[in-house]
Amino acid sequence: MENLLALRKELSEKGVLISFNGSFNSGIIEEIGRAIRTYLKEEKLGRGIISDVFAVYIEQTQNIRNYLANNGIETGPYSTAIVKIARKNGMYTISSGNSIRKEDVQKLSDYLESLNGMDKKELKQFYKRQLRKPANPEARSAGLGLIDISRKASKKLEFQFQHQDEAFDFFNLFVAVKGGV
Repeated sequence: MENLLALRKELSEKGVLISFNGSFNSGIIEEIGRAIRTYLKEEKLGRGIISDVFAVYIEQTQNIRNYLANNGIETGPYSTAIVKIARKNGMYTISSGNSIRKEDVQKLSDYLESLNGMDKKELKQFYKRQLRKPANPEARSAGLGLIDISRKASKKLEFQFQHQDEAFDFFNLFVAVKGGV
């Protein structure tokens, strides 16, 4: 039998506010989002902090959902993902993880490195350029999610890819947002 008391203690020590592991759909994303907003409002945080943490959570989970849907991975062993929000030392860390096809790893890694190479002003300009681009009829989004996450982050994005098997790696993204105690 699992020791849930020990698990709760460990999560509390690590500052974990919320964690979800499973398949993401719109309903789950919305419900967790409501819980996050409620929790942050009860903490009496400024609207900017609440907005940034919530926006990063939404972008991360929508990116996961869209990636899995666009790649036909909506069921099976690669369709589940994880998201976690923790608070420690005045920072909120919004972490997410999902399976990603090995052939997509290098392109995503290069893109994240390019975002990390930009300062806030450059990110804002890049965001505006992307916003003005004509919409790609085959794309499910305007491609602004990771740029927006980078703009809201208080530190450079941290990420890693872990070997899962011959076809998939597991993509981990960690985003820090300043705020709270």
